[in-house]
Amino acid sequence: MGSVSLKIGDGTARFKRASLCSSAANILMIFSVITTNLFALYAFTSSPNRTQLLLLHHNNNNNKNFSLISEQVSLILQEIKSSQKKLVQMEKELLGYESFDLSTPNIANELKLYLQHHQLPLGKDSKTGITEMVSSVGHFCDKNPDLLSQYMSYKAFGPCSDDWSVAQKLVLKGCEPLPRRRCFGKTVSKVGLLHPFPVSLWKPIANRTVNWSGLSCKNFPCLNGKKLGRDCIGCFDLVNGYENQRFIKSRSKNDFLIDDVLGLGSGGIRIGFDVGVGGSGTFAARMADRNVTVISTTLNVDAPFSEFIAARGLFPLYLSLDHRFPFYDNVFDLVHASSALDVGGKPEKLEFLMFDIDRVLRPGGMFWLDNFYCVNEEKKKTLTQLIERFGYKKLKWVVGEKADILGSGKSVVVLSAVLQKPVRV
Repeated sequence: MGSVSLKIGDGTARFKRASLCSSAANILMIFSVITTNLFALYAFTSSPNRTQLLLLHHNNNNNKNFSLISEQVSLILQEIKSSQKKLVQMEKELLGYESFDLSTPNIANELKLYLQHHQLPLGKDSKTGITEMVSSVGHFCDKNPDLLSQYMSYKAFGPCSDDWSVAQKLVLKGCEPLPRRRCFGKTVSKVGLLHPFPVSLWKPIANRTVNWSGLSCKNFPCLNGKKLGRDCIGCFDLVNGYENQRFIKSRSKNDFLIDDVLGLGSGGIRIGFDVGVGGSGTFAARMADRNVTVISTTLNVDAPFSEFIAARGLFPLYLSLDHRFPFYDNVFDLVHASSALDVGGKPEKLEFLMFDIDRVLRPGGMFWLDNFYCVNEEKKKTLTQLIERFGYKKLKWVVGEKADILGSGKSVVVLSAVLQKPVRV
């Protein structure tokens, strides 16, 4: 930038002149700094409105975009919700289920009262979490409104109609469980007609102990002359027929003796479950002779099976095989089933039934499949593959042939087996 010299002698100081280029550069730098500061000052003091407008415009655009996105998301959610409702409706239609329309004129008043939801007086229950009591009724009941209204049409606190056959029609149509009623069922006096237990197990049952309404036969000799099922040909004759020899005397290799089967049980057999709807309770009676309690499923199809079994001092459970068994898991030591297990229809129906049997049978318990008639090789293959999927241990397994007593009389394949349920972890 130039040199500076000091002459001290005369007391004055003289500066040598700087070059022209250095001075011009200094002036330019000073001008640039001043100009930059002036522009900055102008920007922050003279133009606040313009800056705010730019920011406001940018925010407005963002808000518009956000609103458009929100609207699109809402439309998508509405479509999803609508699709879910349509799927639920389609599922209900496929299953044959619709909720009861209590405003329908032909719905009996007692049915309307029974189906009403009842709120708990103290609100939500702390143990169960429920807030209201809802009555149980089969989902197919609403498909038979006329029959259901006939069943529920009565005078409250008066006598019920003699309509057990109407109730059974509803059960067989899938209306299970039936709604409860507030009327007194028809009674049949049995005073002096029932024998004490265990004599009752093998004593003939009097005709007067049974309600014969709705049945073609009006006495047991009439029933004994009919083929009511593979498990009931003369099954009401406890004295002269084959019934008093069943399970203690075999007629073929597929007829297992009850003492032989009980000898296979580990840990003892105390309580059992007989799955069938057309027997007179003889399996349960044989077990009772051996101090084993057995519950038998029944339906009064063409005969008073339930009352007959009860008159023998045994436990009839009025239940179709389409109903989930009303027992807790792993409770029975033994489950006995025969050809009644063949519920017909698709294989899935048999699978559901077998899984429910497996559910109520305890680990180590036995499943006795007794003379299951395989109408064809495909039926045998399907059942065999299904059993193998459960992993049961085969204690006894016999495949033989028997004459189809209810069909053409030709020989059909019969499967008898005793299987032990494994412990699953």
